[in-house]
Amino acid sequence: MAPERTPKQSKPRRGKAAGKAAGKAAPKARPGEQLDHAILRSRPELSALEVAAETGITIDETRRLWRALGFPEFVGEKAYTAADVEAVATLMTFVDSGAVDFDTAVNLTRGVGQTMARLADWEVSALVSRVEEMEAGEEATGSRIGSALRLIDEVNPPFERLLVYAWRRHLAAAVARIEAMGAKDEDLHTIDVTVGFADLVSFTALSNTLDRDEIGDLVEVFESRCQDVVARYGGRIIKSLGDSVLFVTSGAEDGIAVAEGIINVIGRDSKMPDVRLGLASGPVVQRLGDIFGPPVNMAARLTAVARRNRLIVDQNTADLLPATEWENRRLPARPVRGFGLVEPVAVRRR
Repeated sequence: MAPERTPKQSKPRRGKAAGKAAGKAAPKARPGEQLDHAILRSRPELSALEVAAETGITIDETRRLWRALGFPEFVGEKAYTAADVEAVATLMTFVDSGAVDFDTAVNLTRGVGQTMARLADWEVSALVSRVEEMEAGEEATGSRIGSALRLIDEVNPPFERLLVYAWRRHLAAAVARIEAMGAKDEDLHTIDVTVGFADLVSFTALSNTLDRDEIGDLVEVFESRCQDVVARYGGRIIKSLGDSVLFVTSGAEDGIAVAEGIINVIGRDSKMPDVRLGLASGPVVQRLGDIFGPPVNMAARLTAVARRNRLIVDQNTADLLPATEWENRRLPARPVRGFGLVEPVAVRRR
């Protein structure tokens, strides 16, 4: 049984630990610490025990939340800030109100941590070149740290507002998808979709011949073009793995439109590798921003047997297409890992 937690106030508490931290004179920061302070807006001056004492939760709960965010534990170190106290206290207000239980709060925290970690890496990699440009031009400050600090001041405030806006829009879209994709009444996590998997051909061999910048450019072009095509037909990219993209659409015809679009913008471009696509339809389970189920596995397996710049589908997807508009052709049966012998289907418009 988890240790009993002390009830908390609805607003972040400020106890002795935070008071002492706020009253201390901050030592002169090293260059790297200047960036940390500019981003965090406070300095790490609290231990995990002090965070727990300030927020009224147990040390085990503090560590669970910290790990869920994706950070290593700091045993006995002054690694936490006043902002960390505020974040924990704010989170615990809707736990204590009964809106969610603590395990759900940890689950949500894990989602935030994974999403923000990737976004932060994305943002930094996108802005590094801008820092280099600033230092090489008339905006030079004399150091990369100086340019980075200036960029943080200019970019972060509006970017934070953009984050909240984008989250609201995506939350509304996610709720609408549950209804539009036919969530089962008995399990709102289960939806009927068409799953697509796009895979670059011979990417490993090709990447061995490219330098790091060329590999990065190739992956960026592949992912951005796939994103544009998927969004155009109302689909959603679930995840990208460098040389492959997993996406879903609400219907089979939209899935085929996405697949054909990816072939046109990737496979028909002589500067890009060839691409193979597989589609499978059926119920999938949504968990932690990902999807699971036989259609996901089938779509991935079908790409392994598809020809270059071609699409093949499973029988479920073919059955969803109007017979008056589409014709299909069964391909020779072949072994598919996890499914035994499978007859893929090639489809085309009449």
